[in-house]
Amino acid sequence: MSPSIAQRPGSPREVLAGSDAPAAPTRILLVDEDAAARDAVAAVLVQEGYVCACARTSEQALALAQAGEFHLVLCDVDTPRQEGLQLLDRLRADQPSTAVILLTGRGDTEAVVEGLRRGASDCLAKPPQLLDLVRAIERALAKRRLELARHRYRTSLERRVREKTAELSKALREIESAYASTLYALVAALDAREHETSDHSQRVVRYTLAIAERMGLPAADLPDIARGALLHDIGKIGVPDAILLKPGKLLPQEWEEMRRHPEIGHTILRSIPFLEVPSRIVLAHQERWDGRGYPHGLAGEAIPLGARIFAIADTLDAITSDRPYRRGGPLEKAREEVRRYAGTQFDPRCAEAFLSLDGGVLEALRRPDALAAAAGGSP
Repeated sequence: MSPSIAQRPGSPREVLAGSDAPAAPTRILLVDEDAAARDAVAAVLVQEGYVCACARTSEQALALAQAGEFHLVLCDVDTPRQEGLQLLDRLRADQPSTAVILLTGRGDTEAVVEGLRRGASDCLAKPPQLLDLVRAIERALAKRRLELARHRYRTSLERRVREKTAELSKALREIESAYASTLYALVAALDAREHETSDHSQRVVRYTLAIAERMGLPAADLPDIARGALLHDIGKIGVPDAILLKPGKLLPQEWEEMRRHPEIGHTILRSIPFLEVPSRIVLAHQERWDGRGYPHGLAGEAIPLGARIFAIADTLDAITSDRPYRRGGPLEKAREEVRRYAGTQFDPRCAEAFLSLDGGVLEALRRPDALAAAAGGSP
């Protein structure tokens, strides 16, 4: 027997697709190898106002289900090859909104329990009593409507979460951009106060990031390292101009005052949550690998890695940049300095990464327009 669809003349039973959607006829697919039983149940369904389609095998049922949506499937579970359970699995996978009611004439408890476990809404004995059948169908359709409503709500909620996440990400990017602009402006003012050569703090950021990337540090660590390099001299705010700008050699007590700037910088920054890690770099940026630095005489890996990298970047900039009292030296001079003091002043691993950098890359990073190269770890 080929698949067929029957409908009682007049108004069919209806299922609401949504609160604002027009009512749609309730479509039921009946699957049973027994033609007499199938036709009898189909006649009852049509008399009750449902639109009913019939199929003898699971293959026919799947073909009908793929051609058009059914609200509910009535499926005989008493098949030698468990086609009923296989059809149930396919429907739950391909059309999870379709409710399924199992029919059994043998009272196969094991098959019924397995069907319910796999997602069937109910199970009825064959031939089903009219009242039991109608009630089971109404329960299954009510459950289906509830599941569809939950799905719509979940989909709407997920969409709103995506939209709000996008808005939040945009706001965070704007905040980070504002933070970066503020930090750069502050550091530019400090450089100007100290009569530093233009772009000093931004150059050391670029050098520091280049070395950090060469060492293979995680991208997530780069922003904090960049901020630590940018703000390394923030503590000089607390150093009097008479000492900071003194043209001659500092007296011992003046030198002690100058040596306080890492701790002053750390104190300024540590209370700001997003600068807590950079503040530790600022505190340790004058420490040495051999423990002869200040303020705490840290040695080796007790010094934060960002500070160890920065020490090389700062030396590079100090040697290659022009000063009022001398011209900047060549890159090779800075390389030789780092090579000579690797293992004493500098972390050997950081020195190795620096020395492996291409000279053309380092020369390019000296230019102000090279700021984009540090974008991955921009403060």
